[in-house]
Amino acid sequence: MAKIGINIATGSLQQEEIIVGIDLGTTNSLVAIIHPETKQPVALKEHNSSSLVPSVIHFDEFGNVTVGEEAKKYLITEPQNTIFSAKRLMGKSYNDIKDNASFFSYKVIDDASQAMIKVQAGSKFYTPAELSSFILKELKKRAEHILKTPVNKAVITVPAYFNDAQRQATRDAGKLAGLDVLRIVNEPTAASLAYGLGLHKDSGDKTIAVYDLGGGTFDISILKISNGIFEVLSTNGDTYLGGDDIDNSIVQYWLQQAGVSEDELRTNREFAQGIRLQAEAAKIFLSANDVFDTTFNGDSLTITKQILETLVQPLVDKTIVCCTNALKDAGLKKEAIDVVVMVGGSTRVPLVKESVSRFFGKPVNDTVNPDEVVALGAAIQADILAGNNKDVLLLDITPLSLGIETMGGLMDVLIPRNSKIPNKASRQYTTHKDGQSGMKISVYQGERDMVKDNRKLSEFNLTGIPAMPAGLAKVEVSFLINADGILVVKAKELRSGVEQSIEVKAQQDLTDAELEKMLLDSITHASEDIATRALVEARTEGEQLLTTTEKFIQKNITHLSNEEMAQTATAMQALQLALTMTDKDLIHSKVEELNEISRPYAERIMDQAISTAMRGKTV
Repeated sequence: MAKIGINIATGSLQQEEIIVGIDLGTTNSLVAIIHPETKQPVALKEHNSSSLVPSVIHFDEFGNVTVGEEAKKYLITEPQNTIFSAKRLMGKSYNDIKDNASFFSYKVIDDASQAMIKVQAGSKFYTPAELSSFILKELKKRAEHILKTPVNKAVITVPAYFNDAQRQATRDAGKLAGLDVLRIVNEPTAASLAYGLGLHKDSGDKTIAVYDLGGGTFDISILKISNGIFEVLSTNGDTYLGGDDIDNSIVQYWLQQAGVSEDELRTNREFAQGIRLQAEAAKIFLSANDVFDTTFNGDSLTITKQILETLVQPLVDKTIVCCTNALKDAGLKKEAIDVVVMVGGSTRVPLVKESVSRFFGKPVNDTVNPDEVVALGAAIQADILAGNNKDVLLLDITPLSLGIETMGGLMDVLIPRNSKIPNKASRQYTTHKDGQSGMKISVYQGERDMVKDNRKLSEFNLTGIPAMPAGLAKVEVSFLINADGILVVKAKELRSGVEQSIEVKAQQDLTDAELEKMLLDSITHASEDIATRALVEARTEGEQLLTTTEKFIQKNITHLSNEEMAQTATAMQALQLALTMTDKDLIHSKVEELNEISRPYAERIMDQAISTAMRGKTV
């Protein structure tokens, strides 16, 4: 890979391509590189501006997209079309976030299933990966403007607790933004790199606690660093605990002082966003001052540092419980921790630093900018991948993603490109037809969303699955790739124990030119690939909803009124028609309409069934 050079005459960077480090955050995002002269990581920023880009996206009525500070202006005036905290939705279904759905001022689609979340803005529907891609495009554009060179390769960080679906969604976001995502790096690992921990092989073994309190999430990770190799011993945290919750505590305090009900907050989105932004300003101000006082909507809003600490203490206590659990999971005592590293803007709150220091019994390390530390570490990882840093060990990696074919000819990746080997991964699938007794497992290699555009490695049939209703069977597909690049694929139906496996030589028969072409095609066709995947997934969801609704009606027809039957029939016909078209937003809207019609009577019938079953019984 090309290395950074500097033009002495102009002071601008001169190179064919560069690898950047990106922190895709809940509240703010930023991009960093290794400075060509100082060899130190630096966050990129325009003159006299912040390195942070607010992770906020606004859609206007014409479909134009605004990201960052400009988008933040619409949080109050157009909350329904202004998306924030998209990272909280990555790789999640509505069932995962329904208890916190009121937090979002925009519409998160409730389809009462395990399908991935969709967000509605105007007449369009977006996945969290698509929303995040707009932020990454803005970062890419900013980096290219500052560096005066194309930026096509990146290392992106994610929380250590992110699962496969969330990591894949992050990769998809990068691909949509026109970035070749070389590596997904855990945020605590990146933070440790930024502090210089483990960069030198002769520095001895270290055990590190990384306390990361960001805008929307908290996690604590215990890492062991030995000879430049990072190992995550344990991770714990709360995906709904962060600076947003501190802000919300301040809001609730002000509402209580003013005698305003929370119902008013829910119904008046402009007021809700406005007071939330004032609370954020109060939190920041009170980190260095004793009293915050302002006027909002003609009313005085006041809060002292002492009151803030009283409000924040329960939240901090929750993070300390997570720290205790992380140590327990790692099998360690507090005394075994050599360094405590602070990450995330919310660690600037003095009470947070004091509490963490008291818990671990040692001063915390907060010498690196907590907003920038993760991106700086990602830049160091990018430098390692570029071959410029020899102190940290890079293990052999998989050159292309490995996965299987799922419904509609989609590629479901189990082991992403650039994963370290040896490696293993598994995922559960289910049947789509009643009484289905077999399942074909087709193994593919490549970066495209449709299997027809990837390289087929092998296939086998898992037979003997006991007859069950659709969706009841649980088939676990596992990939195990050894140090020689040999892939063993197993499929096992967990209820019956039926199992089948095959050995695949996944890495052979590809020239460097073929490999490069496959990678280039995945970036070139990223937008159309994602659009095709979205259409296939929308059609699959629509078809499954039609089947489910039809079965439910047949079983409960006597409990439905003529009006409910007529409305349902009309909605089903509209959805069937939409499925014949190529507009995924139209399909989503018809799915939502059918759900809105069927949900009330489905809940009524379920309640009646429960009442009948519980009659005469006590709990």
